[in-house]
Amino acid sequence: MMTVWGSIHMMQVEEELAMQTLFLGKHAINRAAHAAAQQIDETALGNGELRIAPAEAATAAATYLQYNLRLNEAGEPLPDSFLREPVELAVFEIVNSEETFPYVYRNDSYNYEVTLNRPSVVIIAKVAYPRAFRILEPIEWYIKGAAELTAG
Repeated sequence: MMTVWGSIHMMQVEEELAMQTLFLGKHAINRAAHAAAQQIDETALGNGELRIAPAEAATAAATYLQYNLRLNEAGEPLPDSFLREPVELAVFEIVNSEETFPYVYRNDSYNYEVTLNRPSVVIIAKVAYPRAFRILEPIEWYIKGAAELTAG
């Protein structure tokens, strides 16, 4: 009976750790998207156009993902990271002023749709749960996030 109870308890702990990992990943993706979306193209702004600067946005997103998920520049976990497998940036897309807003962004490959009201950044990253007890099957998520350039 102790073996059954122990197995059930370990499975519950494993499921809770998996959910915490998902939430940490989601928060990191949201923060990275928000940071990226705030990178204003100052040249375009000087011409009266509200746009996100692509290179600066990519750098900001990478920096925030690295910091919040404890990754190196290649997306691999640092020794103090809770992750054990590299984070794969599946989608990094900037929706800029060449679109008509509100704009419905769709990505059928990842079953994602979001309505955007101004220039925005969309991020989808693959994150794998580092199983603690190996009771659950491997879990991987494609975590999705979007953020708009805030009017300021």
